[in-house]
This record gives sequence, structure tokens and C-alpha cells, in this order.
Amino acid sequence: MKKISKSFTLYGKEYCITTGEIAKQATGAVVISQGDTIVLVTAVVSKERRDYDFFPLTVDVVERMYAVGRIPGGYIKRESRPSDKGTLMARMIDRPIRPGFPEGFRNEVQIVATILSADQVHQPDVIAITAASTALMLGGVPFDGPAAGVRIARNTATGEFIVNPTFEEEAESDLELTVAGTADYISMVEAGANEVSEEDMLAALNCAQEAIAKFCDIQQEFLDSLEPDMRPEIQEYPLDEENPEVANRVLAYYDAMSIALKDADKTARTEKVSELKEQIKASFSEEELQLWGKEIPAQLKALEKKAMRDMVISTGERVDGRRTDEIRPITADVSWLPRAHGSGLFTRGQTQVLSVLTLGMLNEWQRLDTIDPCPGKRYFHQYSFPPYCTGETGRMGAPKRREIGHGALAERALVPVLPPEDEFPYTIRIVSEVMESNGSSSMASACGSTLALMDAGVPIKRPVSGIAMGLIKEGDDVAILSDIQGIEDFLGDMDFKVCGTERGITALQMDNKARGLSVDILARALNQAKAGRAHILSKMFEAIQEPRPDLSDFAPRIISMKIPVDKIRDVIGSGGKVIRGLQEETGATIEITEDGTVYIASKDTGGEEARRRIETIIKVPEIGEEYHGTVVSIQSFGAFVELLPGKDGLLHISRVANGRVASVEDVLAVGDTVHVKIIDIDEKDKISLDRLDKPEAPAASFTGGGRDSRNRDGQGRSSFGGHDGRDRERSNGRDNDNDRRPRRKH
Repeated sequence: MKKISKSFTLYGKEYCITTGEIAKQATGAVVISQGDTIVLVTAVVSKERRDYDFFPLTVDVVERMYAVGRIPGGYIKRESRPSDKGTLMARMIDRPIRPGFPEGFRNEVQIVATILSADQVHQPDVIAITAASTALMLGGVPFDGPAAGVRIARNTATGEFIVNPTFEEEAESDLELTVAGTADYISMVEAGANEVSEEDMLAALNCAQEAIAKFCDIQQEFLDSLEPDMRPEIQEYPLDEENPEVANRVLAYYDAMSIALKDADKTARTEKVSELKEQIKASFSEEELQLWGKEIPAQLKALEKKAMRDMVISTGERVDGRRTDEIRPITADVSWLPRAHGSGLFTRGQTQVLSVLTLGMLNEWQRLDTIDPCPGKRYFHQYSFPPYCTGETGRMGAPKRREIGHGALAERALVPVLPPEDEFPYTIRIVSEVMESNGSSSMASACGSTLALMDAGVPIKRPVSGIAMGLIKEGDDVAILSDIQGIEDFLGDMDFKVCGTERGITALQMDNKARGLSVDILARALNQAKAGRAHILSKMFEAIQEPRPDLSDFAPRIISMKIPVDKIRDVIGSGGKVIRGLQEETGATIEITEDGTVYIASKDTGGEEARRRIETIIKVPEIGEEYHGTVVSIQSFGAFVELLPGKDGLLHISRVANGRVASVEDVLAVGDTVHVKIIDIDEKDKISLDRLDKPEAPAASFTGGGRDSRNRDGQGRSSFGGHDGRDRERSNGRDNDNDRRPRRKH
């Protein structure tokens, strides 16, 4: 196959799709680029059909640091596990691609997206969705394509939507919306927003649907441009098909399944359904079980799915007896953990999440060693879903893709309401521990985290609540479900999560399994979700209505101050000696940024003491100021007095006492404290002092004759019986012979 390329421009951005040059042994391979961001996406379909009861699709994202001209950190110097951003990108490709395969497809499919070049201007994730679709279609895979993904931002100045914005354009937007699907329907939505209204979100979704259709048209044009012998033929793959005999025998238990499903308690309902399934299995002979070993479990699941969906569509009642728009019982609690900086326990039905908040210094921010231009973040949310929360056993270890995705969603929901760094100079970490799960645990995580933030005294703009919406679609009959539980997620057609404040949406995520999901249906779901969010928020207010006025006693107090950039060196000191001394003596932690911002953290009064000392270090002495300084050095011409840490001035010998002294040591010693006043600062910042608490010069200070051995009496006359005008003027701080101001040697 020879190299084929197609360059095109859409919405002011330039792209290029290429195939036939590299990775030619893959079922399909495409290189897609936007600017200097280049992604290779390969698709391989196994030749053997797997004996699974699910579709074995795997999506991997490979982030190579060479894409941005960097070497990986650490000792190994090799990329290891994917970053959170890479994991989220893999999920972003998987979710819209998976629904495009036919029911019963059991050949293993692996999609690998390798980021070969990242210009840190154009984003690689959404173009990889388009490339994955193209690679599958080039390989002749029975895939319902073309499919594509786009990102939508909004120019806050003009209100115009931007398709596939650059990182810079996205940073200036109040909306980040990622949508994937086909020209006819939407299958995946991810959004973060700064309290955007439902109407504006729908307008953005409409814009995204139009853009997706154009990218799908480009793909089709690319495929049509291939020479006849290069055009892919749809390959034949064996599909799992329904066995009519098994289906009919299982369907006979429809009424019994409907009765077993009607129970609000998840555990009791699961036991009833399991018992019924065992009863149905027992109706088959040993030979039939061996013959139809895989078809029977599939039909049992299909029976459960049909009974649940029919119940909702025909009666409007759900398995737990709720109406379609009814929310499960909610309780909320704060300060659940006594020593945590903030904690919130949120329970909705049989879903319960404990969110725990910890505050730290800004230098404890999360650094990201990735190809993404963002170096790190000061707020990060981590979601934990242990096996006990569903009453199961399982392996504990590194977070799975689902946990990373749910944590990212809750994090995105709360970022818009957090105070800016200059107002609240803390790193914020929240861990959401799922204690019990029966659906919507990610939204419970967002609600619990809002409670924890307010409990900790973090001055958030407004509280955030979240709700998970579901969909049952049978033909033209549609039922939208509020606050879905696990069975409605597994057997339903949509999982649509919405977070926001009373003013608007802050985060949104949707996965769709039903073809034909229109923007109109999403509009209905958004409006129903708005009412649900308001109800949930009212229940949260029963525990706490606004952030506490003070931080927890166990949280560090962080003081921020600004110092001149040229004073940073003085505060740090040679080899860090000064700042280490400050931290050891005050017990505070001190961080200084390049722009001169100083952050001081402590759990007691040490922070205020550290600030006072820093203010002393950076203070610039002025003429006329008085100090009680310490004598640090004595020379023949005077004494050096430390006024402030690292700053001293010269007290000339003529000003150490009332009267003439032969030696400074006659009246001063190193370590003495003296009350002095600044009388001059020269152009080289050398300070001259006068002593305000002058003692009388000792009588024994001069013992010899001559000019240098004269001593005055108490009336100001010399021992030679006359006034010495020159000496008197010197004693008054003047020298009228010439400028003989003492100079300090540096």
C-alpha cells in the first residue's frame, strides 16, 4: 500500500491524515497531525474469535517524552505507566468507539495511540478519536463509522465558539467541552465549565455536533479518494447470535424476574435475582447446559435487562419504587474525622462517600512529568473504590482507569469555585473513599468534597452538587432517570453526570450506548438534572451552608508577603544559611518564589515571628531612624553596630562618648547594646551613626601630653586651659577642616 495523505482546513485549523507509510502490518494505521502535534493510531483485530461474554476492546495511549524533546525523570529513564492524562485520553477514545461495534462481536480489538510529536500548542486527544475511526474503517472492520471527536471552547470576549482550540485559547475560555460521536448522534461528552448555563451548554453541544459531522465527511472523502484496489472491504467476522430456543425458555420467567427486581435494597434484590437465575438454570438438563453453556448466561442477563427497562417504560416506576425524577434519601455530615483539616460524609441511598481534605504549602503541589505543557496543579482530587464497597473481594493496588476518570471528573467540577492562589496560598488534596456503592459514587464524591472544603474553611465561591442521570430508550419511547443506581447504569442506555452550582454547570460527563441520542434528549436531561442538583444541594445545606470562618486547628497557617526581588538573596543567605536558620528558630516552613512572593507556613505563632524577621532583613534603614544596636566589631577609628540582621553602621570614635577618648575600647566592648541614630547614608549605602546614650568620656582615657593625649574637663575646656574649637565641633558631629567622614572597609 502506498502512502496516501489528505490535508484539510476546518474552522481555521489545519490538519493532515496519512496512511500507507508506517505500521503497515496493523489492520489499519493512520497518522494524524494538527500543527506539529502528530499522533499514530493503529487498530488490530485478532484473527481468532474469543470465547467471551463481552466485547474485548483495549485502548492504549503511549506518551513518549521525546515528543517534547525531554528525557524521562527518575533513575530508569524510561517511560513507565501512563500518566493520568494518558489514561483519560485512552478512555476518551474507548468510549465513543466501543458503541460502534455490532452486538456479539468477540474478536479482540486493540487500538494504540502513540503521540510522536507534541508542539504543546495543539492538543492530541480529540484528533486521536478521529484517527482511530479512520484506522478501523481502513481495516475493513464492521464499525459504525465514521466517528470523530472535537473540543469546543468559547472566547469570553466575543462569545464565539472555537473548535479544537489551542492550549492558549482554552486557557482563556470559560468552557472546555469534548464531544465525540457520528454525524447522526452523540456518544460521549466531557466538559469543564465556569458555571455555564444549561442554554449555553446546549448551544456548545449543537456546535460540536455540526463540527463532528464535518470531520466525518472528511474521513469519508479520504476513504473515497483511495484507488479501487486500495479501498477496504468490510471483513466478515462471526458474531454471537441469539439462540431462539434458549431465549424463549428463559423469557418464560419474565414475570418472575419483574417481581424479583422490585426491591429498593440492592443486596436483597441481587440475592432474589441470583436465586431466580439459578432456578432457571436448573430447568435445563446437564446436556443442555453443556451445549448452551454460554448462551444461557447471556439470555439470563437479557431477561433482567428487558424486565427492568419494560418496567420503567410502561409504568414509569423503577426497581426501587421511585419515580423517574425522584432522588434517593440523602444525609450529609461534616467534621466526621477529628484530626483531618476537613471532611465530609455524603450518603445517597446505598451510595456513601467520605471525602477528606488536606491543606499544604504551595511547594507540595503535584508536579506532572508528562508531555502536557501544564507543569502541575495545586488542587488534586483522588478517588478510591475498594472492593468492599460493593460487598466483594478483590485486589487492592494502583488506581484503575475508572478510578482515575472519576477522580478527574470530581476535580474538574470543583476547580471553578476554588479561591485563587494569591487569596488562598495552599495546595489542596482531597481523597474520596467510597464506603458503599450502588450507582453515582462519582457524584457523591463531588458532593462530599464540597462538604469537606466548607468544613475546612476553604473560601469557595459557591457549593457544588452533582447528579447522575440515566436513559431508557425503546424506539421512540424515552425515559430520563434522575439519580441512577447501579442496575440502571449497567442495563440502561446512558450515564449522564452533571455537576454545578446554583448559577450554572461546572462539569459534565456522558456515555451513551443508544444510537440516536439527540441534542434534544440531552436538553431534557440537563433541565431535569438542574432540578435534581438543587434538591441535593438543599440536603447538603442541612449539614453546612457556607465555609467555616476559620481553618481547622490542625491545618497550617500560611502567611504570604511580597519582598523586592533584589532582597531574595538576603533572605536566603549564602548557601541557604539565613533561611535555614529562620526555619529552625521559628519552626515555620518558608518558600520564596522568583517574583519575591514569600509563603510562611506554621501551626503556631512561629509564622508571625518568621514574617517579622524577614521584614527586618529586607528593611532599608533611613536617615533619622533610631535603633538599639549591638556592637559587632571595634576598630581604631570607631565601632560597627548591627542595626538589623546583615546591616550595620559605623559609630565613629568621635561620637562614642561626651568628650575625647583615646580608644573605643575605653567605652565600648563587642556585644554591648547602644542607642544610636542614623545621621548619614552615602551613595554607596554606607551608614554613619551617632550615639544617643553617650556616657562621659573616662578621665583616664588620656595620660600623655601633646595633641593626641589631651583630655577635656567637665566644662568643655582642654587640660591646657583653653577651648579647642576643632575638638568641640568634632564632638558635636561636625568637621569643618575637610570631609573626614569615616569610611567602612568592605
